[in-house]
Amino acid sequence: MIMAFGSSDWQWINPPREWTADDGLSLVCDPGTDLWRKTHYGYTYDTAHLFGRIVSGDFALTVTFTGDYAEQYDQAGAVLRIDEENWVKAGVEYVDGAFHLSTVVTREVSDWSVLPLPQTSGSVTFALERKGDAVTVRYGLDGAAPESMLRLAYFPAAVPTLAGAMAAAPVGKGFPVRVDDLSITED
Repeated sequence: MIMAFGSSDWQWINPPREWTADDGLSLVCDPGTDLWRKTHYGYTYDTAHLFGRIVSGDFALTVTFTGDYAEQYDQAGAVLRIDEENWVKAGVEYVDGAFHLSTVVTREVSDWSVLPLPQTSGSVTFALERKGDAVTVRYGLDGAAPESMLRLAYFPAAVPTLAGAMAAAPVGKGFPVRVDDLSITED
C-alpha cells in the first residue's frame, strides 16, 4: 500500500516505470499502454496505469490533473474499475490533433464518447459519483468545480471498485502526468 493524498491504502494496477507520490502524484506513462475492450478496433488492452483505492457502496471520486499530451490517444483522468471487463474512465484525451473530454464505459465491450475541449491551459477536474447502480461523470476546467455533466451510465451497485486516477499512452513515446488532487468520499 502507498501513502498519498492523506491515506495509506493506495495501490497501483500496472504501475509505470517512473512515478513519485509526494504532495501529489507524478508519473510518466509507459509507451504502449491503454485501457480498451474489443469494440470497433477489435483489440483488448488492460495495461493503463491505474492508481486508486478499493471502495464499496456509494462514493464520490474527484481527480484534478494536468498532462503534457503530445501523441494520438495520450490520455489521463479518473477511473472506476471492478475488473478487466467492467470499468469507466473519464478524462482528457488527445485525438486527431486536438484535446477532447473523453469517457469510456465498459461492460464486456467498450463504448467511447468525446467532446472537443476548447482549451487545456490549466488543470482539469473530473468527479465520478456512484449512487446505486449509476455513475455520473462531471468535469471542471482550469480550477473550476466539476459541475458540468458529461455522462450518466450504468455501473454495478455495491461491488468493490478501484477508484482513482488513470493515464495511458497507446501509440506515443509516453508523456508526463501530474495529479494534484485525488479524493474519495464514501457515503
